[in-house]
Amino acid sequence: QLQFVESGGGLVQPGGSLKLSCTAPGFNLDPYAIGWFRQAPGKELMGVLCIERDNQITHYGDSAKGRFTIYRENAKNTVYLQMTSLKPEDTATYYCIVDEVRCPAPGHEVDLWGQGTQVTVSS
Repeated sequence: QLQFVESGGGLVQPGGSLKLSCTAPGFNLDPYAIGWFRQAPGKELMGVLCIERDNQITHYGDSAKGRFTIYRENAKNTVYLQMTSLKPEDTATYYCIVDEVRCPAPGHEVDLWGQGTQVTVSS
């Protein structure tokens, strides 16, 4: 059964950076669209960035533009989310999602297969 392992979260000051990692032991991520979603306390799950099967990038809104980057490292079977210029409103639990066809459209229901990694941006 698919199980994502998300890691790299932590406590960081505003303006700081973090690199999140998403891997799936025993499951090859390369042929799939992989996305990063996040859920802040009391709020719904929201898309952040998603990398398509052909490595095109899908953005969800403007919150990540110019600050976050998503990329694959196939040799490590890992998808990364590099986050810079972090803001308190980026505080959330971050999850990976997978789709065998394409990145989910905004608002489309997704399945979570991992525990997520907590990112807290605070001074």
